[in-house]
Amino acid sequence: MIKMQSGTIFNHMNCIINFLSFSSEVLEAIENVIQDVLESLSKKKAPVLTVTRRSDWRNIEFKDSVGLQMIPYCTTKQIRSDCPRSAPKFALMLKILSMIYKMVQSNTYATKRDIYYSDTQLFGSQSVVDNIINDISCMLKIPRRSLHIGRGIPDLNTRLLVRKLWDTFRIPVFTLMDADPHGVEIMCIYKYGSVSMSFEAHHLTVPSVKWLGLLPSDLKRLNICKDVLIPLTKQDQNKLASIQKRPYIACQPMWKKELEIMAASKMKAEIQALTSLSSDYLSRVYLPNKLQFGGWL
Repeated sequence: MIKMQSGTIFNHMNCIINFLSFSSEVLEAIENVIQDVLESLSKKKAPVLTVTRRSDWRNIEFKDSVGLQMIPYCTTKQIRSDCPRSAPKFALMLKILSMIYKMVQSNTYATKRDIYYSDTQLFGSQSVVDNIINDISCMLKIPRRSLHIGRGIPDLNTRLLVRKLWDTFRIPVFTLMDADPHGVEIMCIYKYGSVSMSFEAHHLTVPSVKWLGLLPSDLKRLNICKDVLIPLTKQDQNKLASIQKRPYIACQPMWKKELEIMAASKMKAEIQALTSLSSDYLSRVYLPNKLQFGGWL
């Protein structure tokens, strides 16, 4: 009993030490950024923050075993405090850095949504907050979860959980989502990662992900009633066209074919469209048949 308790205490102590170690690493990284700002001011120079051009495809490479990842030597851009165009972003980055610093110090957490709603007038939009947080994570070279910030689309914690399950148990991973461009986008992020977080690809992507459904080809194969189908919006069509151009689609000829079917039909469907066949069609027929007969891509 004593041995077991001592072992448990030892494990808890290790967790605490690891947490404190990583917390101090985050705090030190932020302090270094602030120190550079203060040194520039002391020399009467305009402070700048240097961030990687995360959304530039020239800084991204695709590897089938990993997904989208940043190349070692990326082009960067400067967020200047003396430039009218970038000064507001410079100020907002310092604001969010201070919020992160306080959260790490106090071991508290916030979602990106929480940060936006802490001062909506200051930030202007959720996308501004999202972009700055990703820039900060990349600039500090620290995973976003370690900055004490959890959610995205798809949810970052869910991506980490799926990756952990796959790493540990090597279980098959299937995706079931709406047959629309945004559903496909979410699936691609689970499998290949995203451009905005390509610097974390090794921790988040699950290369073995298979597309179980809802497939665009299923809509015709199952003779889904046209009344439950939804026309693609202009935004949908732009999203679909963007996905079709991505490097990983060339490695997935069956996925490419499904996207072509969607583009040609100009229609999308939610998973709930299967209820037009019967209320329990998804659980009673669709999923059992897909899993039994290998109906995934």
